[in-house]
Amino acid sequence: MMPFLNIRFSFIHRLTFAFNKKLKYSWIALFPLFFLDCSPKRHPKLTTSPLSNFVHIEQVIPDVLYEIRYAGRHNFIGRPIDGYKKSTAMLSVPAADSLKKVQCYLKKRGYRIKIFDAYRPQRAVNHFIQWAKVSDDTLMKREFYPQIDKRDLFKLGYIAARSGHTRGSTVDLTIVDINTGREIDMGSPFDFFGNISHHGSRQINAEQQAHRLLLKEAMLQFGFKALPEEWWHYTLVEEPYPTTYFNFEVK
Repeated sequence: MMPFLNIRFSFIHRLTFAFNKKLKYSWIALFPLFFLDCSPKRHPKLTTSPLSNFVHIEQVIPDVLYEIRYAGRHNFIGRPIDGYKKSTAMLSVPAADSLKKVQCYLKKRGYRIKIFDAYRPQRAVNHFIQWAKVSDDTLMKREFYPQIDKRDLFKLGYIAARSGHTRGSTVDLTIVDINTGREIDMGSPFDFFGNISHHGSRQINAEQQAHRLLLKEAMLQFGFKALPEEWWHYTLVEEPYPTTYFNFEVK
């Protein structure tokens, strides 16, 4: 009886090994296809936020590019902004999944996205408000708001007590050429306060307008809506927290 069992177990072992080996090679053959997978996934708790429904964007879109302006000094204030502890970006899971589809769409056309900002804690918005009250602090005026009196920033809507970013489903972004690694020309820089940054501005040329439309069409196709005054600003239409303003840090 025992020799028979040994032969039987040996046969099962060889069969299992052969199956696993075949399965292994099948995965290797299919591996490149995963780079084109744009379907939403279940996400583990990847962030240090108090909410499991937030993720770091790079966890969903590994090849995303970052230039997180508010984590450094290259922004309209000229200093790091409160609440940005790390140069990374976070979004709600539904917004990140939709943004992944945008990335796939653009990559097929020779482009990819670069993120300037995404979730923004309320403490950062408060930092903007306090800065706006100091009229002589105009360190970055020449680059970001040369034609606007700082005292008018509230009245013109460039700074407000609440921001859609704080709800976790708004993103500021642009497009980069995959081959050159350079941003395509959008006609005005990110965070430039002025009419030239508006959608439909007549102050930009046809090529720049086409670039803005490329981004806009991609974002709208996958569930985002545009802000008329800022070509870089998009919010998920079906955002999961439409009335909640968060304050956890970006880290």
